[in-house]
Amino acid sequence: MSVDKGIFHDKQRDTYDFHESAATPWRSDDEVERYVPTHCCYCGVQCGMNLKVAGGKVVGVEPRYDFPVNRGMLCPKGTTVYQTVNHPDRLTSPLMRRNGKNSPLEPVSWDEALDTIARRFRAIQGEHGKDAVAVYSGSSMTNEKCYLMGKFARVGLETRHCDYNGRLCMSSATGANDRSLGIDRAANPISDMLHSDVIFVIGANVGECFPIVTSWLWQARDRGAKLIVADPRQTPIARTADVFLPLRSGTDSALLNAMLHVVLREGLVDEEFIASRTTGWDEVKALVEQYPPERVAKVCGLRAETIIEAARLYGGAKAAMLYTARGLEHQSKGVDNGVAAVNLALATGNFGRPGAGYMTLTGQGNGQGGREMGQKASQLPGEREIENPEDRAYIASVWGIDEKDMPHAGYAATLMIPAMERGEIRSCFMICSNPMVSLPDQHTTERALRALDFFVVCDFFFSETCELADVVLPGNVWCEDEGTSTNLEGRVIKYNQAVDPPPGARRDWEIVCELARRLGKGQYFPYQSAREIFDELRVATKGAKADYFGITYEKIDRQNGVFWPCPTEEDPGTPRLYEDRFGFADGKARFHPITYLPPAEEPDAEYPLVLTTGRVIYHYLSGNQTRRTPFLLEEAPYPWVEIHERTAEQLGISDNDWVTVRTRRGEMTVPALVVKSIRPDTVFIPYHYGHSQAANILTNPVLEPMNKIPEYKVCAASVTKAVHKPDWAEGVDPARLRAARGRRRRLPSTGESQGPAVR
Repeated sequence: MSVDKGIFHDKQRDTYDFHESAATPWRSDDEVERYVPTHCCYCGVQCGMNLKVAGGKVVGVEPRYDFPVNRGMLCPKGTTVYQTVNHPDRLTSPLMRRNGKNSPLEPVSWDEALDTIARRFRAIQGEHGKDAVAVYSGSSMTNEKCYLMGKFARVGLETRHCDYNGRLCMSSATGANDRSLGIDRAANPISDMLHSDVIFVIGANVGECFPIVTSWLWQARDRGAKLIVADPRQTPIARTADVFLPLRSGTDSALLNAMLHVVLREGLVDEEFIASRTTGWDEVKALVEQYPPERVAKVCGLRAETIIEAARLYGGAKAAMLYTARGLEHQSKGVDNGVAAVNLALATGNFGRPGAGYMTLTGQGNGQGGREMGQKASQLPGEREIENPEDRAYIASVWGIDEKDMPHAGYAATLMIPAMERGEIRSCFMICSNPMVSLPDQHTTERALRALDFFVVCDFFFSETCELADVVLPGNVWCEDEGTSTNLEGRVIKYNQAVDPPPGARRDWEIVCELARRLGKGQYFPYQSAREIFDELRVATKGAKADYFGITYEKIDRQNGVFWPCPTEEDPGTPRLYEDRFGFADGKARFHPITYLPPAEEPDAEYPLVLTTGRVIYHYLSGNQTRRTPFLLEEAPYPWVEIHERTAEQLGISDNDWVTVRTRRGEMTVPALVVKSIRPDTVFIPYHYGHSQAANILTNPVLEPMNKIPEYKVCAASVTKAVHKPDWAEGVDPARLRAARGRRRRLPSTGESQGPAVR
């Protein structure tokens, strides 16, 4: 068997009958033997669900009505998530290139694969030093596995280079939360939305990225809450907003400063809250004087009157919630954008009360837990800092090592790539990540991964990144193991095992522990179950900001989830943060003055448009799972470019035409979806596809200076009618895409100045 060219090519796979692929066909619920309560593995909502098990197979799913977040609802991804478990594409044998980089990947035994990995890691570290091997982990895993990966890097491999794919997702939010609030977690549970007078959503496509959260939004509106939405696209929730701000991509901090200017000018700040619970207000107050809405409107492509209306609405609320996501964070100034949002919430006293708060909507399933378990480049478990002597000493004592043997901070994931290309990092162990779709400037990423002397990937499907690996290890899907996950509220929930991994595959934590044993470090990884890892994790986070010590599997079941921090088993947890104090030693939040800076790359004569990227409701992250699910693939089978009808007319482009999108990094050819729901100076491409369909061929790799997140949401681009169709276009009918996506409605007639179509 040779899979050198990979399983998933540009041409889409035919759909298949899922039930025919199962060893035991399932026809009705009468045949279901067990219902296993668990949670969806996709986005940060982590909806509760019951998996249906018959004949040793997962054969269906139903929503759980008892879980307080989704309450009997699932989105399209949740209703089909069970179809990945018995999928014919599941990896069921280790694969290895026996004769060098140019030889094919072929099945080998587990012993041969693990012995080879251990031998090659030892040899590379012996010749080039411990840090020549890196660990590149993920967040769509349990807290137990995220914790394990950080420990495996620091103890098993003794390398300082350990980071994870949340660097591409939540790192700007982390930076803003840490700088301003002192704790990196949502301030409020989702249910607090029902107590809000005003809800402000900026840079978050809630309807497509967090569909179940939309139901809470509609309930809040039924109770009288007003809605403000800021986004360059008319997202589903923007269609009904009381105030819609279709701002230019990359101008978020200017808009937020202008709104704070209006709040200050009109006496809507909460002076008592500012005086008693914050520091740094005078500097911010002086700065925002320079951001009158009349000036900022020209920067953002808006009307000053609309900015004033939004500011009055938000500032005048008794209780307001502010929600952000990747639109605001996926920028070279993403941390600053988040801080500017927190400044607005702090100035109006919107913290620590029902309906008053701030939340960064977590994209990955365990994006919250994954960023606090110690697998980040500068982090130890519990949001401890790897360069803090007390934190180092404590974790060293938990792990049973000498503090001096613990590595220091290493490269962020985005800095690992150039280090690989220049030969500083010679080998990498990667799990639960697919950078050949998810990283910007794909050509550079491919060169870097090919430059590795030895590359190991652990996954349950053969991803685009697996195609470059020297060894591929078949791991487990979420319901083949137990463990905890932390949702976008900070609620720790539990996955329950429904079935065993298929013959030939192994649980991820078992793979890592066995590899540690072959590296001579087995005494530090003696675990016989996920529960044993969790018990150590609890101790490792004890007394830290993200304190899980009081959380047990049984307590999670009793309470339907436990919010951290939870310092004792008697403590019920903390659903709402900041009721009495913020996360700094003095208990006060920090204001920081944020000067607006333009994006790293702006339109010019050669590239007159702004390209932005994002998700669609039918897919998740790199699409490695959802592109294999028949219904989801049928609804969104390949990428497209959304372009405003005015811009399309100027460029001679019609709906369904094949067009070529170019940036300074590369080009791709996709069908045009001509719409009325995007700024005329902006185009949008979804990023869930691989190879020549990858939007990240185009995106800008420039990094935010503090937390190193790439600028996915803003780069200069051009669009022209295509001369040739791409290879994968054979048999593709773009009209089918139009039918699946539906016609997006017209932007509301707010009179916004949306800028010229083409400069």
